[in-house]
Amino acid sequence: MRRFTSSKGLNMLLLLLLLGGFLLNFFMQTASLGMNAGSALAWISQYYWLYIFGSLFFFFVLLCFAVIIPNIYAGTLLAFAGCLLIGIADYKKLSTTGEPLFPWDLMQLKNAREMSKITSGMVSPLAVVMAVALLVVAVYLIWKLPKVKIRFSLRAAFTILSTVMIAGFIWMVSGQHALATSIQYQNIYWNQKVNYSQNGFVFAFTGNLKQKLIEKPDDYSQESIARIAKKYDVLPADKDKTAALTERPNIMYMMDEAFFDVTRLPGFTFSEDPLAFIHQEGQNTPSGYLLSPEFGGNTANIEFEALTGLSMYFLKDGSIPYQQKIVKMSEMPSIVSILKGRGYQALAVHPFDDTFYNRNRVYPILGFDEFTSEKEMENSNRITPNGYMSDMSAVQEAVDKLKAAKQPTFLHLVTMQNHFPFIKGLNGENTTSVGGTQPAWKDELETYVHDTKLTDEAVAYLAKELKTIQRPTIVAFWGDHLPALSADIYTQAGWDNDPRLKHETKLVYLANFDIGKEPAGTMSPAFIGPTVFELSGQEMPVFYKLLREVQAEIPGLSKSVLIGSDGPLKDLSEQQQALLEDYRLVEYDILEGENYSQDLLF
Repeated sequence: MRRFTSSKGLNMLLLLLLLGGFLLNFFMQTASLGMNAGSALAWISQYYWLYIFGSLFFFFVLLCFAVIIPNIYAGTLLAFAGCLLIGIADYKKLSTTGEPLFPWDLMQLKNAREMSKITSGMVSPLAVVMAVALLVVAVYLIWKLPKVKIRFSLRAAFTILSTVMIAGFIWMVSGQHALATSIQYQNIYWNQKVNYSQNGFVFAFTGNLKQKLIEKPDDYSQESIARIAKKYDVLPADKDKTAALTERPNIMYMMDEAFFDVTRLPGFTFSEDPLAFIHQEGQNTPSGYLLSPEFGGNTANIEFEALTGLSMYFLKDGSIPYQQKIVKMSEMPSIVSILKGRGYQALAVHPFDDTFYNRNRVYPILGFDEFTSEKEMENSNRITPNGYMSDMSAVQEAVDKLKAAKQPTFLHLVTMQNHFPFIKGLNGENTTSVGGTQPAWKDELETYVHDTKLTDEAVAYLAKELKTIQRPTIVAFWGDHLPALSADIYTQAGWDNDPRLKHETKLVYLANFDIGKEPAGTMSPAFIGPTVFELSGQEMPVFYKLLREVQAEIPGLSKSVLIGSDGPLKDLSEQQQALLEDYRLVEYDILEGENYSQDLLF
């Protein structure tokens, strides 16, 4: 074991770690800019102080690992590899969903095994081979290089120094103190893409560590919430769209993973209609489109809107309420808790790992009595051993639970069958051919079309089984977001510059009683609850009356596009702005405020 006995050796170590810090920061910025080194260099020339400070941050990270772990090579390489992986994850997330990596995304590391399956196909086999080869080389070098150890006193001093500097950097950035501002850092939380591209990965990522979901409105107070409660409480209870039912109906949500009407893509031809039942049934029942707040991922955010009635529109870019806030709460008003107060039992079914997005902890907070994950499902058929549980199995599980229920039931089903990757054969042999595709992604598109056909069959089965359930039952079926297909598919379809089309998924209401067939139009997930209440003739709490008023004016409410009753909105009227301000105040009160709404609006 060799020790540093001269300042020359120590200086060489520090110089190498400093160089490593600058290289790491350059790589992270290159990854944030689409692996474009030229763009990274241009950014450095404009924001050189941000680059220098960010590089020093990485230097202290490397130093900390080098001195904490007895073997300085192992510690340094471990830290270096970890940072590289974060950079690669940032690049892959950007290229797949269009969003950068956020601190709360790292919470999914506890689901590493499931994540490896979900992300299968996103990393090329060559990249995997190269990563393994580099790992082998690194281990070999650690084993062969001379064992160098820093004496304990110096190691302790460097540990304290690096820890203080790392903590100081986080304190400076997350609090946006004067020093951070003086070097051109500005926390652009309202637009995270710009935040990361302008401030660089290190500053943007660190600035999000203490980020609240929503900023406090200037006029927030108990009086303002009381004013809102009084304002909407006097509105009519319902619109009498259906005859009153003699008993409380079952309500079922079916949120289908990555499902949208693929036949809407122009320029492609299909050997058959993969959504034959949904298209036909949509003419006989309320149907339309869901304006998803997400694209390609972040399923939990669509679920958040549908279950709580709160909107992602008001939250900061990149927010995931399940992971950032709700998991820390003791209770949360939702359609689940509303129905529980009316004598319902509340069941959730998700044919996947129960800890994903902290559902196992979030669902009880929302009011669910029981959560059936893949471990507890009695209907657990996978079309192939490597595939996800089929939509048909998930629907059969839901139907069995509704038939066995002794009381009115709210059942929330989140499926997995159509999740990325779209590997040919994963859900059986493709049966629908697609014309007009490029050879490079013909199999991918045909596989996705085949998956949606299987979903159509599952929905047809659900509609048939509804007729055998004795209790009145209404179902809201929708896709959570468009799939992360190869970008060229959407480019060929001409959807790159149309945010509405890239966020509209299919929405259909089914029931075993008459709910009419008035078109549903395009609506946000937050408005599914009041629509279901309206279709089934149930009374609405004050908050749902507020939602109904917003829906009447702005049924499609998202950061990407606003949809009014007559089409896209460019400018909001004073009435619409006032509605949104009331909505924002209530949402802040529930998520970050004092929750005066609990007693006044629910």
